[in-house]
Amino acid sequence: MDANARYDKLYALMRAAGLDVIALIPGPNHRYLTGAVHYVLERPIVTFYTLGQPPIAVIPELEIPLFERHATPAELIAYSDAEGYASAFRSALDRLGARGKTIGVEGLHMRFFEGEIIRASAPEAKLVDATEPLAELRIIKDAGEIALLRRAIDISERALQAMFDQVKVGMSEIEAAAILEDHIKGLGGDGLSFGTILHAGDNTALPHSGPLDYRIQHGDPLIVDFGATYKGYCADITRTVFIGAVSDEQRAFYAVVQEANEAGRRAARPGVSCESVDVAARQVFIDAGYEHLIRHRTGHGLGMEAHEAPYIVIGNKQILEPGMVFTIEPGIYRMGEIGVRIEDNMLISEDGAESLTTFPRDLLIIEA
Repeated sequence: MDANARYDKLYALMRAAGLDVIALIPGPNHRYLTGAVHYVLERPIVTFYTLGQPPIAVIPELEIPLFERHATPAELIAYSDAEGYASAFRSALDRLGARGKTIGVEGLHMRFFEGEIIRASAPEAKLVDATEPLAELRIIKDAGEIALLRRAIDISERALQAMFDQVKVGMSEIEAAAILEDHIKGLGGDGLSFGTILHAGDNTALPHSGPLDYRIQHGDPLIVDFGATYKGYCADITRTVFIGAVSDEQRAFYAVVQEANEAGRRAARPGVSCESVDVAARQVFIDAGYEHLIRHRTGHGLGMEAHEAPYIVIGNKQILEPGMVFTIEPGIYRMGEIGVRIEDNMLISEDGAESLTTFPRDLLIIEA
């Protein structure tokens, strides 16, 4: 999809949502529209998109070369450190005729002070959370985006295998995660989709926390949830393996999660609801008597953010469409003993679904 088509899509979403202006800070939506990479710093950067006229970007003077290098298609209103940003925001919103208009902001990302300076600069305007309409902007991936996701996933899977080849008994979770992240960089990844989650032993029952100084032991489960980024697109993969040996109880626990993962992947296809995919995976746990060990939804969208729409969760009636990419990551966790999660990245096609992840799901014992 070319840049003009992406702008047209944004303006159509604005009209449908009754938004006169959209205010974007540096991040995935801005990069999706412009291809430019800017960062959220103490000096605010906000680009305003409105119907019928070019975007206007309020930026610090020192950012001018970067905006010009990326040919960001916006009128620039720059401010110096000495003068501050208040007058630049007032000028931008006056040019937009924002008084009395409805301005949509990124409710999950925009900081309080940025919202307040917009409000102060256009006191008669109405600020609203535009998270839902903006979610539709990037929810359908084109062929170019899918190619970038495939590359991010390939880098991630090769890095994971390389780390498994090096992990040893006595190594700390922190040391193992560092090896994984070094391989991501060496294989061409731009960075990490999010902070790596890597735990061994009892710590595997912690679904969302960073590596600790616990040292890996023989017989431990080892859970790795991570992803590489490539040109702005994120992978998000989880595998659970065992170090040296696996007990019958651990094997049975793992088998239930593997079955739930398969059920979720099998349920994913165009025309079904996000909720129904969550139910399919969840039902496996319920039938096995493990409902009380479920601690999170089955999945979430994946693209320029590691977590974005669509969300694979009970209550989400959104229908899956070709071009949507999301995770299937059922897991169960028995505190103080073990957690198992298996996560794949799925693409909805015209007549089904494809797992973009190919790393084996069968139980793996690492000889370490």
